[in-house]
Amino acid sequence: MAAALQRLDSRSDCRVTAVSRLYRTPPWGKVDQADFYNSCASIETTLAPEPLLDACLDIEREMKRVRIERWGPRTIDIDILTYDDSVVDGEHLKIPHPRMTERGFVLMPLADIAPDLKVRGRAVADWLRDSDRAGIDIANENRAWWRG
Repeated sequence: MAAALQRLDSRSDCRVTAVSRLYRTPPWGKVDQADFYNSCASIETTLAPEPLLDACLDIEREMKRVRIERWGPRTIDIDILTYDDSVVDGEHLKIPHPRMTERGFVLMPLADIAPDLKVRGRAVADWLRDSDRAGIDIANENRAWWRG
């Protein structure tokens, strides 16, 4: 995850402006696998949503991400959760992310950096209060964990 954030930040068209704490999360969807690590980052970019997705997918490929099994083990998974106030309903990109408000493992790190961000009319902090956070632990309090 640190390498993925560093790659985004090193691009001339992207700049990482905030990063959450690092969280360890029990697997979700397919539960017979190791824990996941999750974080959220705020990015300033000159890219439109679709080219930003392409940049994220390029980083995943560079990091040997292979999509074999839905919710299965993976080296990295970069999602675009929101993009300003944009709503995108494309075949490969949906913004806001369609299931983000149902997932404590997304909302906890997102609340670290944007608790007041409105998603579907509610603040992230409000969504978080109603979410299942069972088994989610802080793996690293230091928000500079990604800087290496």
